[in-house]
Amino acid sequence: MVGGLSRHADESRNITSSPTRLAEGCDVVIDVSHGSTVQVHAKAFTDAKCPWVLGTTGLGADDQAAVMEASKHIPVLQAANFSPALTLFLELARQLGAGLPGYDAEIVEVHHRQKVDAPSGTALAIGRAVAEGRSIALEDVMRLDQNGARPDGAIGFASLRGGQIVGEHDLMFMAADEQITLSHRALDRRVFARGAIMAAQWLAQQPPGLYGMADVLRRAV
Repeated sequence: MVGGLSRHADESRNITSSPTRLAEGCDVVIDVSHGSTVQVHAKAFTDAKCPWVLGTTGLGADDQAAVMEASKHIPVLQAANFSPALTLFLELARQLGAGLPGYDAEIVEVHHRQKVDAPSGTALAIGRAVAEGRSIALEDVMRLDQNGARPDGAIGFASLRGGQIVGEHDLMFMAADEQITLSHRALDRRVFARGAIMAAQWLAQQPPGLYGMADVLRRAV
């Protein structure tokens, strides 16, 4: 079955308003909906024993706990971004965070004017990768307010919105005598769709557990 989930069902197009019904007819579900649906989807997809590719960001603690619980019973792949190149970007961010502990880390992201959340889920994933490399929690060192002197060890975020930019992310490590910048530009939203389909094809063959896009790429090499 190929279908979708909407508030308003359309049986002629295999569009249902029931996440359980959708999952029962699918080999795998790709979910890029909204954080408010995550707990409901976690239960529905678990009950249906349907693998779950989750790209929804902005989750609260209870939402993430529901994802973790679901991963004990079904395979779940959670990613803030399905781009293969961005996945490798995160690996490099982790390595640089570990290798350059005394450098100031700043993340700048630019998106289309309709985007509501800031920083973007991808920017937060980058910051989390840097923090993991430094063996610290991102929440302890996040800097969103750019006023005042920069605290040592902070990981800063800046968000810009305008036009119809698909997505741009820059990660800068800065010291007194040098700087290195990692940049990623999404030029077409189809890159995310292709990555999500790659993830779904891979996840359908996996046992229960929580996976990421890095797992997909490691097995694809």
